[in-house]
Amino acid sequence: MSELSGSLSGYLTDRDTGEPVAHVYLHLEEINRHTYTDRNGFFSMPNLPAGRYTLKMHRLGYSTLTKSVEITGQDELELQITLSPSLIQGSTIEVFAASDGFTGSNIEHASIKLTGSALRSALGTTLAETLSNQPGFDMRTMGAAPARPVIRGLGDERVLILQDGERTGDFSASSADHAVTIDPAGADEIQIARGPAALLYGSNAIGGVINVVRNQIATSVPAAVNGTVTLQGSSVNDGGSLGGSLSVPLNQSVLNLDLNGRIGRDFRYPGGIIENSGYLTSSNAASYSMIRPWGYSGFSVSTYLSDYGIPPDPQGGHPDGVDIEMRKFQIDNRSEIVRDSGFFKLLESHLSYKYYNHKEFETSEIIGTEFTRNSLNLTVKGHHQNIGFFNDGVIGLWAGFDDTFIFDRFNIETNGISGALYSVQEADIGSLHIELGIRAEASSEIPKQEKPTSRIGNIRQRSFFGIASSGSLIYHFGRGLYLGGVVMHSYRPPTANELFSEGPHIAAYAFEIGNPDLNPERGLGKELFIRYKTSAVNLEFSAYHNQFSNYIYPADTGRENLFFPGLNDFQFEAARARIYGLEGQGEFHLLPRLIAFATASYTVGKRDDPGTENTANSFSSQSHRYLPMIPPLRLTTGLRYVEGPFSVGGTYRYSSTQARTARFEEPTESYNLFHLNAQYRITTQSNLLHTFSLNVQNLTNVRYRNHLSRLKEIFPEPGRSINLLYKLYF
Repeated sequence: MSELSGSLSGYLTDRDTGEPVAHVYLHLEEINRHTYTDRNGFFSMPNLPAGRYTLKMHRLGYSTLTKSVEITGQDELELQITLSPSLIQGSTIEVFAASDGFTGSNIEHASIKLTGSALRSALGTTLAETLSNQPGFDMRTMGAAPARPVIRGLGDERVLILQDGERTGDFSASSADHAVTIDPAGADEIQIARGPAALLYGSNAIGGVINVVRNQIATSVPAAVNGTVTLQGSSVNDGGSLGGSLSVPLNQSVLNLDLNGRIGRDFRYPGGIIENSGYLTSSNAASYSMIRPWGYSGFSVSTYLSDYGIPPDPQGGHPDGVDIEMRKFQIDNRSEIVRDSGFFKLLESHLSYKYYNHKEFETSEIIGTEFTRNSLNLTVKGHHQNIGFFNDGVIGLWAGFDDTFIFDRFNIETNGISGALYSVQEADIGSLHIELGIRAEASSEIPKQEKPTSRIGNIRQRSFFGIASSGSLIYHFGRGLYLGGVVMHSYRPPTANELFSEGPHIAAYAFEIGNPDLNPERGLGKELFIRYKTSAVNLEFSAYHNQFSNYIYPADTGRENLFFPGLNDFQFEAARARIYGLEGQGEFHLLPRLIAFATASYTVGKRDDPGTENTANSFSSQSHRYLPMIPPLRLTTGLRYVEGPFSVGGTYRYSSTQARTARFEEPTESYNLFHLNAQYRITTQSNLLHTFSLNVQNLTNVRYRNHLSRLKEIFPEPGRSINLLYKLYF
């Protein structure tokens, strides 16, 4: 490995005024170094190995800029860069083609990147709420805190959620009452990847991968001490949050601190209160990184503590609601080595340990169900030199172990072991960009006590092996016009919960019955899309079709459980199924300072068989061929006016009636919502950046029900809410 290294520094200024631009986020993609400009618009990245890199820069109120730079020997490269003010908000939601990759905290080949003003205006209490206005995104909810994103009708285990490129370790994918252990308030950006890129993180993510980038482990030494302070308030539940981050350079090391707290009372809706829907949450992290010429290595310790309520079900479940006490502790190590010779030019490793505990209190003293998981994950991957016509590629190994205990009067104790080998390769042939990915994965679910004659069948060790693959083509016709397609074959082994459940889950209003004989779920997804992007217009249209040979889900049997009459039996079963639909979005520069935008999404989910695969007891009916929890047609349109640092706009959303329901699933009526939004930013003489966002949700205080809510038969959605966000960058 060469000892030669150089440095990169420079100044960023405003194109129109010539003033320095502070708090610009800069990222050297190939070696995952990131930093921020200081109050004088200055940045510095010392100890960079010789090579050619892609420098990407973005900041609130400015268009993202990409520049190629070359570091040679021990020279110092100094740049003078100007940034252009941004009018179209879509410039911060970037669609990546050819060779736009990310490493470390970021995810490779992100198809959507939410940053800047788009992230500030969308920021909600949960990750799902923050993403809910993106085309194709919906929220699965069960109160205020337990909300999870659904992408094109796919959710739970089919959407993989990451923080800084690592799995969260929680149970949010298994049940609607479990919250995602990420607070979006501390996010620098949110990335969504589909297709081959998803195979870097799992074989099951046919819906997509969501990565919340917080950069907890620093990859470069900042030029000066920097940080943020965030305040947020919401009127609908008298909620508030306070958070802050601090990055301190220490010679060739960096200390990062993140502190976030959030509180909210019961939510109000027109004519009433959603009882027991309050929350108290704290998310904190500390990390230390060593930055060296060969790369970096860092450690972080983080916690996520949350107490929240599940509203009552007077017709069953629990008439007084359930109180949740959630605790997660996490330790991470991330390292990177940059090499200037050999097959691999960049090597990365990530080791993560998580302890997760979730208690469901039926009374102040009685715990109805408790979930505990210890998990350990290891990732080792390398970015290699060209192979044939592939000009970029990644080869990696992933291993995971978890110890799970579920106490629910019918206890489940299991060990899970998983391992995977994967590769994603890219090639550019003229105007054609090609991506290919493959992932081979083996796993075992090992119950600590086998029960050959249990009530649900033969509980024993189950082992699985499968291969997932994906390919995408994007052709650039020039002048901002792209045509592309994606094919993905997914593989998802059944979880311990789907295999071995045999007890009450009060908070989920269900008695869950597993099936030890389930086979893996396999899906074949296809997508065609066309994109047109210029400085004045952003357009994208997509059509997608996902076919499943063994779609696993908990089916409501409509039958009360014998042991717990207030709970219906929910049987995990598998079926041949299809989920398909259309999606579109557009943003248009109508007048010098007036922008129009619109989105549309339409999804259908159907069973292709009246019975089930691998299930002895079927509760399906020929008259109910639709899958549960599929979102209805949704249309959104709006206007935004921008005048320098100030913007104001309004949004109208229409959601249609959803009558295509599964057996025992209630339909929901159509509704119309209006929202208002305003943003303002100001930079002081000392180059402190103050940003303000005002959002008014459900302006006309409409009473409506979300079809993806497990509470829709009992409670409507929250009413009018005035939300204020203040964020200081220093």
